[in-house]
Amino acid sequence: MPAINFRLDGKVVMVTGAGRGIGRAIAIACAQAGADIVLISRTRAQLQDTAAQVQQAGRETLIQVFDLCDLSAHADAVAEAVRHFGRLDVLVNNAATNVYRDFIDVPEDEFDTIIGTNLKALFFISQAVARKMIELGNGGKIINMASAMALVGGEKRAVYCATKGGVLQLTKTMAIELAEHNIQVNAIAPTFIRTELNAQAFADEDFYSEIVRRIPAHHVGEVEDVAGAVVYLASPAADFVTGHCLSVDGGYVAW
Repeated sequence: MPAINFRLDGKVVMVTGAGRGIGRAIAIACAQAGADIVLISRTRAQLQDTAAQVQQAGRETLIQVFDLCDLSAHADAVAEAVRHFGRLDVLVNNAATNVYRDFIDVPEDEFDTIIGTNLKALFFISQAVARKMIELGNGGKIINMASAMALVGGEKRAVYCATKGGVLQLTKTMAIELAEHNIQVNAIAPTFIRTELNAQAFADEDFYSEIVRRIPAHHVGEVEDVAGAVVYLASPAADFVTGHCLSVDGGYVAW
């Protein structure tokens, strides 16, 4: 029996929202597994910090600074990545945004921003990458960041939950349509993860206690928990896994 391969040696992984938090952890973990990394974000300084850590793992990076909501930039970004590395094997759609607000108070501009980032931009960068993967003929992986909130409701997160539910359904459809091209498409659904963005919320002891109470593992997740799931789905070990949503949640959605 051949050894199960969790390595990404020789692969090129594109990570959106790679400047901090979960995206940075994903980029570093994929580099540690042997991949070169295309880093996408709107903030160059953050990407440079991520790139330095990727390079410490001995891998090469390409920094791309643009707003994913600018759909006109997608094809050029994908083409540049292939020119630079000669291939593109994995897309990790990590970039997302949210505003905490009661459903009845959500204004149209806020709705459009969240939908535009979490679903529309994800859709079209995936389309651009899939077209290039089909053209190159080497197959590939697309990994979409969903959320536990795609599987359960969440107060003050109506639009966010809607987008992440959409990501799950999009993942299934992409998996069906792209299977003939040897492109596997999966989603990851994390629960509350300890990041810089969540630090202030977690500092509220009542809020944090309520979260932990609802997680059977009795603690929130770490960015490395999500990054490990990405490495698995990006690796040859998951070549027969497609159209799946992998919950990384300490049992949060198992209640």
